[in-house]
Order: sequence, then C-alpha cells, then structure tokens
Amino acid sequence: MRFLAVLSTLVTAIVMAPPASSPVASDAPDVVTRTAGVRSAAGEENSPPPPTGDPRIIRPGARLTTVFDGGCVLTAGDAADRRGNVFFTDLTPTNQCHDRQGHAEAGVIFRYNTADRGTTVFRSPSGQANGLEFDANGNLVVAESADYGGRRVTRTDMRTGKSVMLAGQYQGRPLNSPNGVSIDERGRIYVTDPRYEGAETVDQPVEGVYRIDPDGSIHRIIVNAAKPNGVLVSPDQRTLYVTDFNTGILDTHRLTPQELASVPPVQMTLWAYPLHADGTVGQRRALVGYLPHLGADGLAADVNGNLYAAVRDTQAPGIRVYDPQGRELARIPTGNLLPTNAEFGTGHEANVLYITAGKGLYRIVVNSRGYHLPASEQGGATP
Repeated sequence: MRFLAVLSTLVTAIVMAPPASSPVASDAPDVVTRTAGVRSAAGEENSPPPPTGDPRIIRPGARLTTVFDGGCVLTAGDAADRRGNVFFTDLTPTNQCHDRQGHAEAGVIFRYNTADRGTTVFRSPSGQANGLEFDANGNLVVAESADYGGRRVTRTDMRTGKSVMLAGQYQGRPLNSPNGVSIDERGRIYVTDPRYEGAETVDQPVEGVYRIDPDGSIHRIIVNAAKPNGVLVSPDQRTLYVTDFNTGILDTHRLTPQELASVPPVQMTLWAYPLHADGTVGQRRALVGYLPHLGADGLAADVNGNLYAAVRDTQAPGIRVYDPQGRELARIPTGNLLPTNAEFGTGHEANVLYITAGKGLYRIVVNSRGYHLPASEQGGATP
C-alpha cells in the first residue's frame, strides 16, 4: 500500500454513475459534488471504461462513485466495521505533504459514515497508518509504517478509543515498515513488512511476513517474498495470499523522479501460500504474474473465495477479480487513478465494494457479497 507515492500524484477521480437497483444497496449519490470523468494531474478528464466480466460479480450499468477526494497523495487500507462505517488511511509522505507553514503532515485515519455519508478525521497523527483491519471483537488493528511513523502494529478498542501495541520489533530489532494486515478466525494477525520510503534504518534482514498470535508472540513466517505488500487470509482459512510488489527501491525520498522512473519493477506476483492449522505456511505457488507491468497491492475476498486485487498497472489500473485458481473473472477500471486497496461494506452494503485510489475513496455496487471475520460473542462497538 505504501510505495512510490510519486506515481500517485494524480488528481482524484470523480466518476458519475446512474442509479442501479439492488436488493442490498444502490448507487445513490454520496457526499460531495462530482465532476464527470477522471481528472489527471494535467487537468484532462478521462472516464474509466465500464466494469466487465462475470455477471455474478459485475452489475450491468454500475459505475464508480466518489465518497471522498480530499487526501494528500495516497489513500489506502480501507476497512469496514460492523456498523457500516468505512475507515481508510491517508498516507502523507513527509517530502510531499505539508501545511501552509511548511510542516510535514503526520498521517490520517479517516472514517466514512454510511448513514450520513460524511467523512471525518478519526485519528491524526496516525503513526503513518497504512493497512487497517477489524478483528472479531470490533477492534481496529493498524499497520503503522515508516517515514516518521510508528513502525508497529497497534490495536484500538473502539469503545474506549485506547490503543495498545501488538508488535514493534522482531528479535530485538524494529520492524521495517508494517504495511498490509489480515486476521484469521483464530485471532492471529498477519502483517507484511516491506520498506518503500522513510529515513529510518532498515533493521530486518528481509522484507518478510509476520504472524502475531493472541498470546502476544510474533513469528516471521515468510521470507521468500521479495517485497510483500498486501496480505489476505482466504475465507476458508486454508490459504494466505500475499502480493509481491518489489520495486527494487528501499526509500523513494532519496531518489529523483528521473531515477525512480529508471528503476524497472523486479517482482510483481500474487502468491498463494497453503495456510496450516498452526499458522505456518507451505510451499507457495504463483497465482498471477504481472511483469513487466506493476502488480497488485491490497486484497479483499467475497464469500465465494474470489479475490479482489487492487492492480497498479499504469496501463490498465483497477480492481481485478480472480477465482482461487488465479483465473481472471472481472475488471473494475479506475481510469487514471492507481488503486491501493478494496474492501466490501457490511450490513446492507455487503455488496458494495469500496476502493482507495489516488487521493480518494470510491464505491461501486456489485452482485457479489464480501467476506468478513465472523463477530465474536464479545462483539465490539464503534462509538
């Protein structure tokens, strides 16, 4: 999710959509005045092509609509709570996002309220929050990245607002830059730890994937993904999906735009790892390869186990839907905007897909319904 922010300095897309009937949710107007089409950094408009693919997923006539378009450079990590609120992060690279006095911004977690269709700041500074996920108790788990961020994983009790640190080190050394997060039905948390930018030292020998157990212990379970980014536990709990988004760069801040543009992508693969009952993984298999183009970032799943991958291919950016064998089922283009994540809504919006892309948050009604962790008996409430 956090990577090459220079590629995301496109002006937020605002896309009009005609209403579509739905037994669960409809494409009603959202919160802000919209402008037709996608507007690039140069100001021109370019409406995304319509979604295409399997009619069990793609709804005829459905289009992206704008929920929010006020981010700095790169929104990411959207996650829906049990009440239907959608939380998402605004990554604020310190070399690009400043206030009028020149102070670097310190990251934001936003909350979109589906009831009143308003977006408000949930928390700032955010520790440069990146990936978000709600656990079975309704608590918010946050991967805080580098670039003067927390470099840790935290959990916020949504009833009290208090947070605890779940992990910040491994073998006595700080994590690189926690990025993506997913939780299995046993309460174990899976976190990717690449590094894309930040002045901090790189203290881990690999950019790996870690598992945080309910007892507080942390385990490095994957070392053979070159730069793991997105992560997702499959609905059947048998597979751990990891997106490998290796740009060949450890810190975008220290390179010029010309240097950044000259570095070709190294590894762009969606991996599938067998997930064992003890939380370890087996031998990986390549589900989708993207080279020579840029690959996938964040992931979501529907109740049938299909994957919704935010693909940052500059020639065809958007959400690509795959079955568990890696066969492409559908595409939801995002125009000129590079997506970072996808997340299904909850409750009456179980068939609404929320997408972070560019500087904004977008939504589209689909025919599939999203998978979320079953709620525990303890539950959890959002204030």
